[in-house]
Amino acid sequence: MNIHAYQMTEKDKPFERVSFPVPQLKEDEALVEVAGCGVCHTDLSFWHYGVPTRHELPLVLGHEISGTVLEGPPHLVGKPVIVPAVLPCGECDLCRKGRSNICQMQKMPGNDFHGGFASHVVTPSRYLVPVSSEALATHTLAELSVIADAVSTPYQVVVKSGLEPGEFAVVIGVGGVGVYAAQIARAFGAHVLALDISSSRLEAVSKIEGVRTLNTSGLGVKDIKKQVKEICREMGAPGNRWKIYEMSGTKPGQELGFALMGIASTLSIVGFTLDKLEVRLSNLMAFDAQIIGTWGCKPELYPEVIDKVASGELTIKPFTETFPLSRINDIFQQTLEHKLEKRSVLVPDFGDV
Repeated sequence: MNIHAYQMTEKDKPFERVSFPVPQLKEDEALVEVAGCGVCHTDLSFWHYGVPTRHELPLVLGHEISGTVLEGPPHLVGKPVIVPAVLPCGECDLCRKGRSNICQMQKMPGNDFHGGFASHVVTPSRYLVPVSSEALATHTLAELSVIADAVSTPYQVVVKSGLEPGEFAVVIGVGGVGVYAAQIARAFGAHVLALDISSSRLEAVSKIEGVRTLNTSGLGVKDIKKQVKEICREMGAPGNRWKIYEMSGTKPGQELGFALMGIASTLSIVGFTLDKLEVRLSNLMAFDAQIIGTWGCKPELYPEVIDKVASGELTIKPFTETFPLSRINDIFQQTLEHKLEKRSVLVPDFGDV
């Protein structure tokens, strides 16, 4: 059997179609037939922005993978699974302390080894997450691929932030990741306000029951703070202990997140930018507030995410769009140019070759 794939050879160069034999599986590996693989900003960072991959090029990118196990541990063969974007070792001090998502020996598909923009992927098998029939009743397996990162990453940070029912949650940036953060915060029982400069994104997130929106385009920080406080009062949420989730990965978004911090608030940084901020850290002391970061999601939390999809608390279908994998170059270019409103999932279309 051969693996058919589209690999990256150089920055900004078109992905090349290739085929290579399935390697001999190690005892702790599985062969997964790919159902779908989501396109993430991290993939763009590798392909366009010059972020180096840990595996030398050429490399098959893609870390939001769902599929069916063809070979591997007997209890997984034939099962639909999600391949976590972060695959820890499970044995180190960080893993033992419940911080497996930041394991320093972790493996990431499409970074440490060939990823999911392919017909098949060979991956460590220890943390593959079976997908329930209940989740597949409302979503295709390909659509569920975004659980691997776009859904699980905000889930972990919401858990980590200690969000409680009735609290006020502010999501800054409701693109391909932030839209799930808004849903997750709502599922936790919070009053949710989504901020963005895109009217179309806000329109999409406004369809989530119980989520308010505010278009911040053209508004100064003082005006935004004033309106956020008014909305908080209107929603009947406490004026303190705000949970703020910065999802935009932009300097203005992070500056706004810091500016919104108040008494006993928590600012969670999920979006990434190389830009630097100048802030007054003494605000943390004055407000007894905190800032936390997050990296991926530890595999132990994935079953909870799948359960929430199965129960209908989280819905993925309205916010994803599938395309044939053969359109990878076109989709990456459109993603780079911000022409796609939904999370793109690439579905292998190699036929019988």
